[in-house]
Amino acid sequence: MHRALIVVAKEPSVGRTKTRLSPPLSGQQAADLYQCFLLDTLELMKRVEGIQPIIAYLPPDAESFFRRIAPPGFDFVPQVGADLGERLDNVLTHCLQGRYHQAVVMDSDSPTLPLTYLRQAFQKLDDPAVDVVLGPCDDGGYYLIGLKSPCSALFQGIVMSTPTVVTETLERAREQRLQVACLPRWYDVDTPDDLERLNEELCFQPDHLAQHTRAFLSNAMEHF
Repeated sequence: MHRALIVVAKEPSVGRTKTRLSPPLSGQQAADLYQCFLLDTLELMKRVEGIQPIIAYLPPDAESFFRRIAPPGFDFVPQVGADLGERLDNVLTHCLQGRYHQAVVMDSDSPTLPLTYLRQAFQKLDDPAVDVVLGPCDDGGYYLIGLKSPCSALFQGIVMSTPTVVTETLERAREQRLQVACLPRWYDVDTPDDLERLNEELCFQPDHLAQHTRAFLSNAMEHF
């Protein structure tokens, strides 16, 4: 396989993961919910055909945790870098300078992301005219970015988790004369409003979607 699908993930920890969801959740509940996001994301990745699934993990000693929760067939690589942009650049470069001709990196907090969007990401990279694929989020960031060649300029100096990330990334791509293909917009779950949106969405989705997240929310309905 010459395609890598990478998820950037942290080991769930009270006070360090999904802190903006407290309140309404307690610190422990926020960490537990994030673990549900992770499990659902790994199940989603498993369903993408013809790719090598990879977990890029934090902190550096978390590999054993991710080996315990990951389905068979995953590879593991530590995240390296001072900030998220540097870590994304490093993991994509690591893959693209190794055995992979395409590398897509995704977030770990969009548990209901449609499987078709992940498939479309690689389909778009199959187009010789496309250099970059980008999955924009409603908050101005992105849930996914994919490349066929390393390009540090798409990440350096861009402050992640701000409303201008996609705009700045597209501008950098123009400066580098790179052709970008955009996927449909989606959302990640960072705030109580996002959590409410997720809970409402699951009411209208098939029961097999995001099963771990769905089970957690059904047991915590009193918090919303």
